[in-house]
Amino acid sequence: MHDLGGGALLNLEAVGRMHEPTVQACLRAGADIVAFSGDKLMGGPQAGLLVGAERAISPLRRHPLMRAVRLDKMSLAALEATLRLYRDPEMAVRRIPVLRMLAQTDAALNARARRLAQLLEGAADVEVDASQGYAGGGALPEQRLASWAVVLSHTELAPDALAAQLRMGRPGVVGRVGGGKFILDMLTVADEEVIELAAAIRAALA
Repeated sequence: MHDLGGGALLNLEAVGRMHEPTVQACLRAGADIVAFSGDKLMGGPQAGLLVGAERAISPLRRHPLMRAVRLDKMSLAALEATLRLYRDPEMAVRRIPVLRMLAQTDAALNARARRLAQLLEGAADVEVDASQGYAGGGALPEQRLASWAVVLSHTELAPDALAAQLRMGRPGVVGRVGGGKFILDMLTVADEEVIELAAAIRAALA
């Protein structure tokens, strides 16, 4: 049995990230059972999945604990819908949020940061700076993800106070504090969210 963890079904090197073993590769290498997450890198509902040889999986289906740990129908439907996207790898990268975020280009991240910074002019001191993020959640734990961020500072609010005020807004805005400034990394911001994000920040600081 091999506990893969993150559950990559696509070669992440194809989208510019470091090598992460895929479920398929582990099975080809001879694992009887591969255990992995349905969320994390796979991008589906929170679930623990086991795939492998029939002779190894079949006894598990009859174990009394199966009734306690099996997925509910809604989670199964979400899992099926996610797996169907993987029939077309390009579609999977476009439609599954975690893959779409990992596949973003430096130019796209920079352009998004500059657009947000422009929308925030006058609300706070704003600058665009290079940033680094992490996939997190046990997936690609040591790989830094090059990114761009909008960095905010405020004459009347210390960074921690600024972060708290933005979190308490409606909707709340969550960033991180580093180097004495409040940082909004663009890795997890979609283009279609920029205008709403700028409005939320302005409202929280008004």
